[in-house]
Amino acid sequence: MSHTRRVGFHREEIIIVAALIAFWAVGCGREADRAPRRAAESVTLDPVTAKELAEHTRALADDRMMGRGTGEEGQAVTLEYLQAAYERIGLAAAGDTSLPGAEPGSPQFLQQVDLVGITADAGTATLSFRGGAGAPVLELGHGEEFVTWAGSPEEVVDVSGSVVFAGYGIDAPEEGWDDFGNIDVAGKILLAMPGEPPTADSNRFDGEAMTYYGRWTYKIEEAARRGAAGVLLIHDPDTAGYSWERIKGWTGEFLQTADRSKLPRRTPFQGWISGDAAAKIFNTAGLDPHEVASAAAEHGFSAVDLGLIATGHLGNTVRQVTSYNVVGAVEGSDPTLAEEHLIFVAHWDHLGIGEEIDGDAIYNGAIDNAVGTAALLEVAAAWASTEPAPRRSALFIATTAEESGFLGVVSYIENPVVPLAETVAAINIDGVNVFGPTKDVWIVGEGLSTLQDDLVAVLAEQNRRLSPDPAPEQGNFFRSDHFPFALAGIPALCVRPGESFVGKPEGYGREVWTDYYTTRYHQPSDEFDETWDFDSTAEDVQLMLEVALRVSAADTRPRWNPPGSAYKAARDAMLRSRSQ
Repeated sequence: MSHTRRVGFHREEIIIVAALIAFWAVGCGREADRAPRRAAESVTLDPVTAKELAEHTRALADDRMMGRGTGEEGQAVTLEYLQAAYERIGLAAAGDTSLPGAEPGSPQFLQQVDLVGITADAGTATLSFRGGAGAPVLELGHGEEFVTWAGSPEEVVDVSGSVVFAGYGIDAPEEGWDDFGNIDVAGKILLAMPGEPPTADSNRFDGEAMTYYGRWTYKIEEAARRGAAGVLLIHDPDTAGYSWERIKGWTGEFLQTADRSKLPRRTPFQGWISGDAAAKIFNTAGLDPHEVASAAAEHGFSAVDLGLIATGHLGNTVRQVTSYNVVGAVEGSDPTLAEEHLIFVAHWDHLGIGEEIDGDAIYNGAIDNAVGTAALLEVAAAWASTEPAPRRSALFIATTAEESGFLGVVSYIENPVVPLAETVAAINIDGVNVFGPTKDVWIVGEGLSTLQDDLVAVLAEQNRRLSPDPAPEQGNFFRSDHFPFALAGIPALCVRPGESFVGKPEGYGREVWTDYYTTRYHQPSDEFDETWDFDSTAEDVQLMLEVALRVSAADTRPRWNPPGSAYKAARDAMLRSRSQ
């Protein structure tokens, strides 16, 4: 997820999908050489193939898709491609019944998602800090030292207030942690660190694994609940998992749902500051940056007024954006269980057209998430071909605006095709392995639901294993389309590529993925590569398909773990509401 680079939407003639398919000749990948694993011996299904995965990935990551930006030039042609693929597969249209130009009452593949786009004028954005009378003013440079965006669709945002360092910006009574103490932060500008305090107590904040308290979104929401005028998050590449160069790209359009009542609360002014800029601010206040950070990590820390006044200005261009999820269905075969649905989801959007890097301004998003969307299409094709048909029904949703905060999924949950109480599980496909066969995979949210048990069973059939999250401190569970489903109480699974590569030395996998996140992730260089190994992709996609078939065949639904989890509580509340 990110705030993305954007340009204005330019209407252009939609390219005929047939011509697109002819243009994208198939030239890579070989047929998967592994027999498909089955949920039951009596079930037959088409295997996921490297050839089809390569075809779809190449097409979706082609320059003609213009980076698949939400509401941008590439949106129309992307949607046309996906609808044509759904139709060829034989999915039933399960989207809106009232789209312009459609036959009234007839479902379409498209589900409309209404958004608002807010583009900050980076050239006029300012942020400064001053102390007492006669003290020099510290002015930060936009892009190099701070990046900011508006929390609401206002054309002009001006804020000014006292600066408070709020440590990690956390108020967690159940953890015995309160960074705010008795300080009233209403109308003030907060500085906060991402992540959670590195406490020696492994039982606090789930040990090494980040809880939602560590996510930067939580810190903005908590500041807004307390009436703060703004929040500035201090960037730490280790905690964030990405560099300042990526954050510098958050200078374009920021998308929100058009219905503001559905949005989390936001402060009027919010953004990131670099570590070096934070050090300048603390020095201006006469404080040592390292001592301040160390103090914030200690239990009993309370927010500190820095004795500075921060002043920020931001001008915005605001526009209405219409985008779409693409929704298809396969009906289940069991007379009773067919009312229950599994959902497969993969986001089709990426960053569109943005800042030019090395002569390229198209952010193709081949791994993020053209290959995931290709996997969604292959899973749909295999599911539709399964004989006998799976007991439960399935929805296949290619979502929009994941890169802007899962807005396509948020919109779906507010307007579900089937009741959420009849949705038994969501499987999110986001970033699939293309670098060679692995002995393992890992999942975000390890141990949270019984879906993991099904995954482990299928991995054993593939002679592979489940590895732990390689970076639990980065809070990956909160960073993709499965998370809104989890918040709604629906057991959700997101399988991520393993790091133990067959025939490669220890550490090779970590190097491969570190290189991707450093040099290609959310950059124009995330492009289709003819050397990718789509056999390995097919194995991981087949894994997800087999897990879903087990869920569909089971007499009982997946369950949240442990019994006292917040996600289970959300599920229980949903089911109680249904029965009333």
